[in-house]
Amino acid sequence: MLPAQPPAPRGRAIALFFLLLAFLALVVARLFSLQIRDHQRLTQKATQQYERRLPVTAKRGTITDRHGRELAVSLEAHSLYAHPTAVRDPRAAAAALAPILGQSRGEILKRLSPDKPFVWLQRKLPARQAEVLAGLTIPGVGLLPETRRSYPRGELAAHLVGFVGLDDAGLEGVEYQYDALLGGGPRFVTGRVDARGRILFRDEGPSRPAPADLILTVDEVIQYVAERELQRAVAKAQAQAGTVLVLEPRTGEILALANVPTFDPNAFAQAPASSRRNRALADSYEPGSVFKVVLAAAALQEGLVRPEELFFGEQGVIEVAGVKIRDHEKYGWLTFSQVMAQSSNVGAIKVGQRLGRSTYYSYLNGFSFGARTGVDLPGETPGLLRRPRDWSAVSIGALSIGQEVSVTSVQLAAAMAAVANGGELYRPHVVTAVRERGAPPREIPPQLIRRVISPETAHRLTAILVEAVERGTGKAAAVPGYTVAGKTGTAQKLDRETGLYSRSKVVASFAGFVPAESPRLVILVVLDEPGVDRWGGFTAGPAFREIAREVLSYLNVPPSPGRRLQVARRADAGAQGLN
Repeated sequence: MLPAQPPAPRGRAIALFFLLLAFLALVVARLFSLQIRDHQRLTQKATQQYERRLPVTAKRGTITDRHGRELAVSLEAHSLYAHPTAVRDPRAAAAALAPILGQSRGEILKRLSPDKPFVWLQRKLPARQAEVLAGLTIPGVGLLPETRRSYPRGELAAHLVGFVGLDDAGLEGVEYQYDALLGGGPRFVTGRVDARGRILFRDEGPSRPAPADLILTVDEVIQYVAERELQRAVAKAQAQAGTVLVLEPRTGEILALANVPTFDPNAFAQAPASSRRNRALADSYEPGSVFKVVLAAAALQEGLVRPEELFFGEQGVIEVAGVKIRDHEKYGWLTFSQVMAQSSNVGAIKVGQRLGRSTYYSYLNGFSFGARTGVDLPGETPGLLRRPRDWSAVSIGALSIGQEVSVTSVQLAAAMAAVANGGELYRPHVVTAVRERGAPPREIPPQLIRRVISPETAHRLTAILVEAVERGTGKAAAVPGYTVAGKTGTAQKLDRETGLYSRSKVVASFAGFVPAESPRLVILVVLDEPGVDRWGGFTAGPAFREIAREVLSYLNVPPSPGRRLQVARRADAGAQGLN
């Protein structure tokens, strides 16, 4: 046999050529995959290994009172970060940082775990801590500039201004309601690791337009007076809580909003939720006799009663659909003005029966009870006002004396403001102007909701409310030198266990305006569950008087006509007594 012939040189060359061609095709395909198809994904993955994009807080707009006094500002601050893989001696770093940060070594050491590319060790450090840390030279650990929200007045207007979280996003109050205007959005910084493991940051600027400043309707001085007198009233009456609202009746501007208990927004996390709750908007309650103002407005507007018309008080007891409702006194004949002044339940129920369901409901709805006022603050509740078809046979009597309806303090204050300004219901509001950077302030005009009663009806009702203060249950609210119009309220609270009205737990209130002939202030004082002097005239009335007296003096409001002489006589009598 002949031996096998070896492949021809040309055949081997062809085979090698195709083999190399296939290998080249694989390389090209792989390069296509890496450089074209997966380029973006691989680039991002590579960037993540040496670059870090971090959101840090941008400077927020300033919040001031109506006269430019600062209530919320943003200050420079620093946050401490670490790049764990660049920390050469984590134990030594933890030992050095622990006493400065007030954290345990173990906690810091855990954060310095090498499996994390970047960690925050503490955000928004106080200036003294930042100064001490700036003097340390720990590889992989550094400070990054941010801003920190500060409330220079502390507790003053805390429920109205609100507060922000760690990321400077608004959480409550004006800070939350106007977060889009106040916040410039997160500011981003990009950090790259150099050869020594240090992070070098490059600021990318804010992600949204520059923040705006807000000018509030609140007056810092009036707010301080309201808070001080509310705290005194709550303490004196041994009440569980309290609220004060001061409004400008001609515009709906809120000049002061105070709640007790309160909190410091600089340390809001340390305060319980009950202290942070804005009770003026969030808490609804049965108003009691102060609600008779709305009843009187409806009856006078409809021409169903006259101020001098007589009503028999039934010696303090009236029966409605088999239910006996009592007065706090046994009254005989009373004029309608006296029914209001002495807060007679019997007389009020008789007026309510004249009104009827549909008419009375239309006025209650017109005054916006059972609906949110639209105040520019978060957390407002609508209260409760049932439709007439859901009323029982006793409902017309109960509603006439402020039962079977729940209201918020801001609703009640707005309703009283409508009487004070001649019958126009304005939307309460807390922001009067917005100032964009580099532009003049943009004013926010008052918003008229509707007219609820005529000027003539408002005038007649004002005269009745003046009598309620001068000769009725509101005597303790009288302000020397000024004519005050107002109404007291003492509402029994429902006992959750029995479903019946409690004999000991009440909401005491006084709502009024001053000077009655040309109102400048509407003031509502509400005390929840006073332990002593439970009547609204005895507890809330004096607080109204003291707030009104001091604020009228602060605003330089002249005494009411015919009252200046009374003030002079009282002063002379006092001087003679001292002599």
